[in-house]
Amino acid sequence: MVQTPAKIIALAEFLQQPETKPAREYVDGQIIQKSMPQGQDSTIQGELVTAINAVTKPGNLAWAFPELRCTFGGRSIIPDVSVFRWQRLPTNDDGTIANTFSAAPDWTIEILSPEQSSTRVVSNILHCLNHGSLGGWLIDPNENLVQVFLPDQLPASLEEADNELTMTGLAPTLTLTVGQVFGWLRVG
Repeated sequence: MVQTPAKIIALAEFLQQPETKPAREYVDGQIIQKSMPQGQDSTIQGELVTAINAVTKPGNLAWAFPELRCTFGGRSIIPDVSVFRWQRLPTNDDGTIANTFSAAPDWTIEILSPEQSSTRVVSNILHCLNHGSLGGWLIDPNENLVQVFLPDQLPASLEEADNELTMTGLAPTLTLTVGQVFGWLRVG
């Protein structure tokens, strides 16, 4: 089978296109279709957003968003969870949350779907770190593994149930373990 190279388009042209389901991302002039969320990644995403917001929103520290388009550094990506420090939240003149987020999230979290490319997802996490993010997590439900990315450090792979997952710069009181995150997948 011969593959025709994808047409390279400008970021501005991509942003003018209507949103699709599943969403598409813009990386290096190419449009990349995200995979449709499935049961495990949706479950972890929902629980993470709830857990993070429970400890960050009351003190106006940060706000976690599911599936938020973030356009910065020549890319337009949609992390599974994007966390922004309160003082960096884009707002409208009336103080409401803006629709457009034109900056890297302070913390990006990706939950790997079975058919998703881990290298593509890691590339987006690294792009966030290169544009000011304080950290990133790659959660792989199939492997029961969480990789933690921090600026200027090698990634850490956490796979023991009692390994602690923290993000002290954004959610100092959030304490989760690898076991808790994957425990959310158990019914009953």
